[in-house]
Amino acid sequence: MSEKRTELSKLGEFGLIERIKSKFSVSQPTTLLGIGDDAAIIAASDDVKLLSTDMLLEGVHFDLSYMPLQHLGYKSVAVNVSDIAAMNGTPEQITVAIAISNRFSMEAVDALFEGIHAACTNYKVDLVGGDTTSSVSGLVISVTVLGRAKKDEVVKRSGAQLNDIICVTGDLGAAYLGLQVLEREKEVFLSNPDMQPDLEKYEYLVGRQLRPEARMDIIHELREKECVPTSMIDVSDGLASELLHLGKESNVGIKIFEDKVPIDNGAFDTAIEFKLDPITCALNGGEDYELLFTIKPSDYEKIKNHPDIHFIGHIHNDPTQHVMVTKQETMVPITAQGWNHFKE
Repeated sequence: MSEKRTELSKLGEFGLIERIKSKFSVSQPTTLLGIGDDAAIIAASDDVKLLSTDMLLEGVHFDLSYMPLQHLGYKSVAVNVSDIAAMNGTPEQITVAIAISNRFSMEAVDALFEGIHAACTNYKVDLVGGDTTSSVSGLVISVTVLGRAKKDEVVKRSGAQLNDIICVTGDLGAAYLGLQVLEREKEVFLSNPDMQPDLEKYEYLVGRQLRPEARMDIIHELREKECVPTSMIDVSDGLASELLHLGKESNVGIKIFEDKVPIDNGAFDTAIEFKLDPITCALNGGEDYELLFTIKPSDYEKIKNHPDIHFIGHIHNDPTQHVMVTKQETMVPITAQGWNHFKE
């Protein structure tokens, strides 16, 4: 009699995380929050420590046919710093583990770490250790980041309250569309190696994909204005997916407005060029690494004039209803169609 087999595609990434989480309990008094947020929270005297890990795999998260190694090194740090930003914390140290095959030269490794060094300098974090090993199938990078936050200012996904205002930084969908441009130019090159890539028109979109920035600038500005979000998450898997996370973890309902979702003009035009719906790209594209957060209505005056914070909706009290009001004033359910690590 054969054993039952459950495909990972049926669970999905977040289902798998929940399954693993259900099998472990916290025993250390210093572990204040374990699996389930952007970072773990660990007691550390008057403050708390924040701990997060992200892994990037060649062929899954990046394609070296168009991803410069310097940019890859920078991105591997930035996506981890973004997790600390999403907890309203400050990054302090990182470790880097790499698995690398013999098709890479020492100069290639130097280029990768040039990018890592540039990110460390920009975000003021120290590289304090890691690991290196061989790989039979390509490049793997795993970065762990350690950060710090004040106990009364650390922000989780679970703090959104009735009537809170939903905010998002920057613009959405550009990274996904940058990826579409890069993939198209790759196909053109493969069919005709004499063709040179034409990326000037798409410089912003391609930059958003290849070298994203963690929004630590927003975290510092919120502190200056004494505005502590009630909940927060970074937009890595797509706005829709992250909204559903906030709704679930806070046990509240979500309502956003299509005409309030920020989309760059170039991203809008490129979506049309690729025969894609711009709002679908913004909702489900992923890898923007902007911050999605909620604030108390009383804090609105503090940040209402910020040029890079957009107010896209509000929290209501029905945790079963997560909707978007379209430009035609119809309500449609928010569904997560973003990145699925285990899709068939």
